[in-house]
Amino acid sequence: MPYANKNQPPWKKRRQPAAATPAVRPAGGAGELCGVVESIVFRNEENGYTVCRIKADGHTDPVTVVGSCSAMWVGENLRAEGEWARHPQHGFQFTAASITCMAPSSAKGIERYLASGMIRGIGKVMAKRLVDTFGEDTLRIIEKESKRIEEIEGIGPVRRKRIKESWQEQKGVRDIMIFLQGHGIGTAQAARIYRQYGNEAVAMVRTNPYRLCADVWGIGFKTADSVAMSLGVPENSVIRARAGIVYVMRTLSEEGHCYCTEPELLLYAENLLGISIEILAEALKMELETPRLKKDEDRIYLTELLEAECAVAAGIHRLMSTPVRFKPIVVDKAVEWAQEQMHIKFAPKQCAALETALCSKVSIITGGPGVGKTTIIRALTDVYAARKLTVRMAAPTGRAAKRMAEATGSEALTIHRLLKFLPQTGTFEFNEEKKLEGHCFILDEVSMIDIQLMAHVMRAMPDEATLILVGDIDQLPSVGPGNVLRDLIQSGIIPCEALDTIFRQESGGLIVRNAHRINQGEFLQIPEPGDTHADFYFIEAEEPDTVIQRMLELITQRIPKRFGLTSGEIQVLTPMRRNQLGADNLNAVLQQALNPSGHAIERFGRSYRKGDRVMQVRNNYDKEVFNGDIGLISFVNEEDQEISVEIDGRHVVYDFSELDELVHAYASSIHKSQGSEYPAVIILVTTQHFKMLQRNLLYTAVTRGKRLVCIVGTHKAVAIAIRNTEIRQRRTGLKDRVRQAVKG
Repeated sequence: MPYANKNQPPWKKRRQPAAATPAVRPAGGAGELCGVVESIVFRNEENGYTVCRIKADGHTDPVTVVGSCSAMWVGENLRAEGEWARHPQHGFQFTAASITCMAPSSAKGIERYLASGMIRGIGKVMAKRLVDTFGEDTLRIIEKESKRIEEIEGIGPVRRKRIKESWQEQKGVRDIMIFLQGHGIGTAQAARIYRQYGNEAVAMVRTNPYRLCADVWGIGFKTADSVAMSLGVPENSVIRARAGIVYVMRTLSEEGHCYCTEPELLLYAENLLGISIEILAEALKMELETPRLKKDEDRIYLTELLEAECAVAAGIHRLMSTPVRFKPIVVDKAVEWAQEQMHIKFAPKQCAALETALCSKVSIITGGPGVGKTTIIRALTDVYAARKLTVRMAAPTGRAAKRMAEATGSEALTIHRLLKFLPQTGTFEFNEEKKLEGHCFILDEVSMIDIQLMAHVMRAMPDEATLILVGDIDQLPSVGPGNVLRDLIQSGIIPCEALDTIFRQESGGLIVRNAHRINQGEFLQIPEPGDTHADFYFIEAEEPDTVIQRMLELITQRIPKRFGLTSGEIQVLTPMRRNQLGADNLNAVLQQALNPSGHAIERFGRSYRKGDRVMQVRNNYDKEVFNGDIGLISFVNEEDQEISVEIDGRHVVYDFSELDELVHAYASSIHKSQGSEYPAVIILVTTQHFKMLQRNLLYTAVTRGKRLVCIVGTHKAVAIAIRNTEIRQRRTGLKDRVRQAVKG
C-alpha cells in the first residue's frame, strides 16, 4: 500500500485526481520512468515524501509517481526507478525507490519551472518574459550572465540581485539535500542547515555533525546523532559523549533548570547514549575545560546560566548598597497625596506596598488578579513624576508592556526595547559598560522573566536607581530557565509585599473570584442556569469530538451573539500541543472554521493564508520578534516567496523557508499565553490532559480572560487540576547567591 504510513497525504480531507491509466497498461515489476513534472499533489517537507503527476515518456496521459526525493519543482525533468502498483482508490501509479530531478532543457519546461515559484522575484508573467527573450538559454544566463536579465521589462539591479541570489541558494540547498537525504535529514532541515553554513554546509557536517544540534534551530541531538552514525562516528567515541553531555544540559535548561549535579548528569547521559560512565566522565572533564560548561561546587552549569545567576545576585547587591541621588521621599505624605490624586482610598496592604516601594532600593510587589498591583504602579509613576524624577517601565512581552502603558498613561517598553537589542551582534546597547538612565525602574510580569534576561536587566541598571519588581508568584514560571521571581522572594533579602484584597469585581467578578478560589484549592463558582450577565461559564463535555463541537459553537455563534465579540477577540487555550485536544489539531480545526477560503501556501505541514492568526515560536533577534508573539498574516507574495505578518502594529516579513518559525494561534498552549490578556478565552480542560493538569496551569489560564472565561470540559478534570499543587522544582542557585552576595 503506497500510502500506508503516517506521512501519507490527507486523502480524506483533500480530493485527489485519479491516476490516469497509461497508454500501455503496466504489468507490474521493477522499471524506470522518465518525464516532466506537471504538478505536485502532496509533499512532506520534513522527509521529502512526494506525490506528483508527470508527463511520462511513452505515456499519453499523466502518470502519478509516489516516492521520496530531496527537492522537486514543476517543470523539472524526472527520472524514477521503482515499480508499478495498483492503488485501490487511485488506480495505477509508479512507486519509486529513487527519484532524480534535473533542470528542464526545453523552453516550455523552463517557463513552467521558473513560474512554479522556486525563484524569488520570478512569477508567471516574468517567467514568460524571460523565456520569450532567452529561450532555452534562460537558466544559463541567470547563472552565468545575470546582468543580461536587466534587459527584461520590470527587472532592475535590485530585482536582478534577488533573482541571482535565490537561484544560487536553490542550487546550494539541492546539493546539500542530495548529500543529507541519505543520512536521515529532511528537506526542511536541510534548508535550515544551508542558511546557517551556506556553501560550507557539507564540509561542516562531515567534520562534526554534532554541531547541527547546537547551531541549527529545529535540529535536535537525535537527528545529529543519526547523521554521525551514518558517517561512521564510533558509538563509544569521546566526541559523541561530549556532544551528548552538552545536549543533556541544554535539555535540562529547556525544562527550566539552571544546573545539574555531576552524578545525575552522567546517569542521564548514560541512559541517552549507552556509553560507559568512565568514557562519559572523561568527556565531562574535557567539556569543563571549554567555555561551554562550568562547575560550581558539586553543580554543573551551562556557562551562560552560571554567569547569569551571578550577574543577577551581584546586581541586586550593587543596587541595595548604593543610595539614591535625589532627596528622600517623605513616604506617608506621598501615600496621602497619591490617594488624593487618584480619588481612592488605599487598602492597608496597598499602603504598605507603596511605602515599601518608595523607601527601598529594590522591592517586590506580588499578588493575583484584581488585588491592585496596577493601582500601585500608577501611584508610583504619579509620585515620581511630581518630583520630576524619571520612571522607566518595562515588561517581557509587547502585549504586557502595552497593557502597562494603557493602565498608567505612561510609556512602557518590552525589556528588549528598553535595553535596545542589537540584532547584528546579538547583544544589548545598554549593559554593564553603558547603563540605562532613570531614577526608578518598574518591571511587570516578572514571573515570565528567565534568568538570562534578568541578568541583562541587572547589568544595565544604574547604581543609584530604584528597582520595583511586580508579578504574580502563583502563575506558571518562565518558559526559559530559572525561577527568578520565586527565588528572589524566597531569598528573604528583598522587601516584598503580597497583595490579597480583591478589588476588581466588574460584571459579577467571577473571573477574579474563581482565580482566587483556584489558588485557595476551592472549586469554581458557577453562575445559575440562565444567567446571561456573568463573566464566567462552565460547559460540561467529555468526549473530544463533543468538546470540539462546543468550542466551535462558542467561538462562531454563542459568544459573538451574546457578548458582541468577534472571533478574533476570542482565544482558545489548552494544556497541551499534541493529541486531539492539543493546540496543533485545534488550530487546523479552527482555521477551517474561521478562515477557510483564499489561496494558501503549504509549508511544513501547514497552510498559511491571509487573515490567519499566527504565533512566533522562537526568538528571532534579526526580526525583533520573540517566542510567543502573535500577529495576523496581512499579505502573501508568491513571486517573492514572502509573507507579511502584522505584530504589535508593525509588519514583519518572512521568507517561505522561514515559516517553520510560525504556527497558527487560533488555539494556544496555556504556557504560551503567559503575559497575554484577551477579551475572551475558551479553556479546554479534560482528563485527556491528565499529565498537565496543575493548579498553577488552570490559574494562569483563567487569569488570561478580561471580559469572559468559558471552560469546556469535565468537573473531574477541573478538580484534578485544583487539587494538584505539586509544582516541579527547578534547579536554580539564585536564591542562595542573592543571600551570599548581600550578607557576605
